[in-house]
Amino acid sequence: MPPLGHLCLVLHAHLPFVRHPEYEDFLEEDWLYEAITETYIPLLEVFDSLERDGVDWRLTMSVTPTLAAMLSDPLLQYRYVQRIENLIRLAGKEVERTRWEPEFNHLARMYQARFCRAREVFVNQYQNNLLHGFRRFFDAGKLELVTCAATHGFLPLMVVNENARRAQVEVGCREFARHFGRRPQGMWLPECGYSEGVDELLGDAGLRYFFTDTHGVLFAEPRPRYGVYAPIVCPKSRVAVLGRDTESSKQVWSAIEGYPGDYQYRDFYRDVGFDLDYEYLKPHLHETGTRSFLGIKYYKITGRTDHKQPYDPRAALEKAAEHAGNFMFNREKQVEWLAGSMEDRASLIVAPYDAELFGHWWFEGPDWINYLLRKMHYDQQMVKTITVPEYLDRYPNLQVAQPVMSSWGYKGYHEVWCEGSNDWIYRHLHEGADRMVELAQHHPDAQSLKRRALNQAARELLLVQSSDWAFIMKTGTMVEYAHERTKVHVLNFNHLYDQIKHDNIDEPWLSEIERRHNLFPDLDYRIYA
Repeated sequence: MPPLGHLCLVLHAHLPFVRHPEYEDFLEEDWLYEAITETYIPLLEVFDSLERDGVDWRLTMSVTPTLAAMLSDPLLQYRYVQRIENLIRLAGKEVERTRWEPEFNHLARMYQARFCRAREVFVNQYQNNLLHGFRRFFDAGKLELVTCAATHGFLPLMVVNENARRAQVEVGCREFARHFGRRPQGMWLPECGYSEGVDELLGDAGLRYFFTDTHGVLFAEPRPRYGVYAPIVCPKSRVAVLGRDTESSKQVWSAIEGYPGDYQYRDFYRDVGFDLDYEYLKPHLHETGTRSFLGIKYYKITGRTDHKQPYDPRAALEKAAEHAGNFMFNREKQVEWLAGSMEDRASLIVAPYDAELFGHWWFEGPDWINYLLRKMHYDQQMVKTITVPEYLDRYPNLQVAQPVMSSWGYKGYHEVWCEGSNDWIYRHLHEGADRMVELAQHHPDAQSLKRRALNQAARELLLVQSSDWAFIMKTGTMVEYAHERTKVHVLNFNHLYDQIKHDNIDEPWLSEIERRHNLFPDLDYRIYA
């Protein structure tokens, strides 16, 4: 019997481009190293185990161009190995320190084993490049990979320069093809940010589909017959649009109502980097000596109390299995209810999340995915996982409707990325975009040193357009770093603009910023023309 409905589980894997060869080590590079250890390697381990056990599964994942650039960068790969070996040494010290504390000693041994396994997977299984792992499951047809705009630029707020928006989309597609061997079929819009016309850029790039937040599809014109439970197609571009299902999403991502807040799960914030003696930790901290998260955490959430209880991995895994069963049961009831109104097709439930929720913020998240995919394969036939291309091939006749402006940010529109703390950046972004188009049109076939300068100018513009800097300014974490990155890229771009205009390029300085900001090696500035 065919399933009554399908689940499209989507993980958005993204980090801003943070790479600082000018320093021996750099605090913000930890964002990547933590994600590798706690999210990307555990996910690949789950995929491996599913394949080994013959489980039929589907999952969709974006790998943004900036994340792919960092995962494939030799310097960051080398630094990650240093980082994980440092944690292995710390875990060894912890095994010794807690030898008379059985409630913590078994946890120290668990972390030691996890860190050693992470190093084994990273170095020996994937030769320091985890993209090889994701590509393997992509080629096998189990993992649907999609791209994103080049540097996660928030496209609705770039509307004043269509060439700059087009460059964000096309560079994202080209970088995807460089890493994964073929152009993508779908795109994760940065922050799910959509405004009318964005779909036409995607259509021009050969993309078949993209995702929006719930109201982007729900309030489309005309109103979609099946709400968010079937794709719609944009009138001009003929690109398919899929809206987020609020019910399934909230069950997972909400720290209050969702699974990750359960008291049996590991507490993210109680980390030895802040709990233990400073002199003991100092050899494992950054050169600045700043305390930071080290990934060894001994306590469970326990409740709204400062008196946390020791973490029990077995109880947490049992809870993850219970929650996976609950999620599946709810999806069964959901598709059963929807079947009464889905006359000519099975329903499609789109459940998107930040990938870093699984493992980094919610330690048991990868185990939850593992249990869920196994239960959906073995325990029922009513709802099955699927990728968007599979669904579109099965049901090619879609309702034509125009999506509305939306994002998955606070209140669902754009104020997170343009409000009092960050609105000052846009005059620089817009001026830079206009200047880049001017340079590209005035130099249609530059060669040698001038071509290098033009390509680097394009990199600096793309980097300053990242939505992450405005988001960080709004949320109030690492604001100084976001300010500094914005100013550095604006100044670099304007300096290059003046040098190119006056045909007076400072080659040693150009070489240095090429070394520092080296992403997108195949970037061609003429994309702005």
